[in-house]
Amino acid sequence: MIGKRKSIHGVWSSRLAFVLAATGSAVGLGNIWKFPYIAGENGGGAFVLVYLMCIAVIGIPIMMAEVMLGRRGRQSPINTMRTLVEEAGANRAWVWLGWAGVLAGFLILSYYSVIAGWALAYVFRFSSGMFTGATAEGVGSIFDQLVSDPERLLAWHTLFMVLTMIIVSRGVRGGLERAVRFLVPALFVLLIMLDGYALADGAFNEGVKFLFNPDFSRITANGVLIAMGHAFFTLSLGMGAIMVYGSYLPERASIAKTSITIALLDTLVAMLAGLAIFPVVFVNGLDPGEGAGLIFKTLPIAFGHMPGGVFFGTMFFVLLVFAAWTSAISLIEPAVAWLVENKGMHRVYASVVAGVATWACGLLTVLSFNKWADFKPLSFISIFRDYTVFDLLDYLTANIMLPLGGLCIAIFSVWVMKRDDSTQELDMGDGAAYRLWHFLVRYVTPVAVLMVFLNVTGLLDFTGLLGLGQ
Repeated sequence: MIGKRKSIHGVWSSRLAFVLAATGSAVGLGNIWKFPYIAGENGGGAFVLVYLMCIAVIGIPIMMAEVMLGRRGRQSPINTMRTLVEEAGANRAWVWLGWAGVLAGFLILSYYSVIAGWALAYVFRFSSGMFTGATAEGVGSIFDQLVSDPERLLAWHTLFMVLTMIIVSRGVRGGLERAVRFLVPALFVLLIMLDGYALADGAFNEGVKFLFNPDFSRITANGVLIAMGHAFFTLSLGMGAIMVYGSYLPERASIAKTSITIALLDTLVAMLAGLAIFPVVFVNGLDPGEGAGLIFKTLPIAFGHMPGGVFFGTMFFVLLVFAAWTSAISLIEPAVAWLVENKGMHRVYASVVAGVATWACGLLTVLSFNKWADFKPLSFISIFRDYTVFDLLDYLTANIMLPLGGLCIAIFSVWVMKRDDSTQELDMGDGAAYRLWHFLVRYVTPVAVLMVFLNVTGLLDFTGLLGLGQ
């Protein structure tokens, strides 16, 4: 029986190990700065409530579906889809869903590693006292010097990829599980330390108000779409990571309970990050709407003028590196698993091959910030007129590949996969809980993900179409 298939890569030692691994995959750079920022810009506490509803309606159901497919197949996403397509007697074109997930993870890691390299560089810069007493111009100059130097970027990108491959090469229990058992709890410890620092710094209440004071008048149709999109993207759905991690999930572990736990922990990290960042921003009179610049240009100014700023600034960027690291190992794991299964490679060799290929692709992003900064390969298309190679990779993966991947996972799991098979794998019986999941994934979630896809790609403006506020 397919449901009893054994993974050749091994399994997590416990449900907790999977929860930590999947939480590590979900928690990334976006959790640290993006969620707090978009929450504050779209109604604070009101947006948080909408976001939590979207997590329940979109994020958790799709995560359950992706984990279910992974555990049912017990292989890399490509081979899992091949097995499940045969089991369902479906069109073999569905196998491309596995290929798309592996490719998406590969492409995302190629540029994600470069950005993570920035965080790694800042750990050493902060610990050396480089930002102590720094002005806005000084901080901006430090950042510009980093990204304008391809050799420096290459060095940090290379170091981060090597660190990632070392973990992945050691296997499920010896590498992935051992790493996340340390890194994910360390993430929470660092966040709590930074929250404690913010609490004592004088503007904690202002940060709480910014994030959690509901202002329903600021909730717009566009804000709802942003909440829907972030609920999908934040859980690492549609990129093969959750599917391959699900293939290592023990048979007796509850997929539903596990998915809910991961979603809650991912959201908790985002909240704790907001409570750590925004009091520091407000007490220093800085702009909370800086986006990515908040991390690398604004916060260093704040930490540079605070008592203990060298220590806490260093800890903040260590936090960023850990968050990026746990995500990175999940992004490359699908490709490594496929190489082991299909090419008969030893895991160490497969990790090197996948890592070198990803590293090489990352050179496109490295050069996009300096030597190729003026190179806009699709400038003849109006929407891509100002897009560098990095911008195009980010757009392709985040706006096209991931939403379509999530949409196809939802469709396959309830429209193609046999109901008896999903009932067996989810192990919820055929009661109210299963029927609710089945209804959401069958009807509600695909519509929501399709709306997000059409909105982020600009193919359809729902706010304008419905005459609603922006």
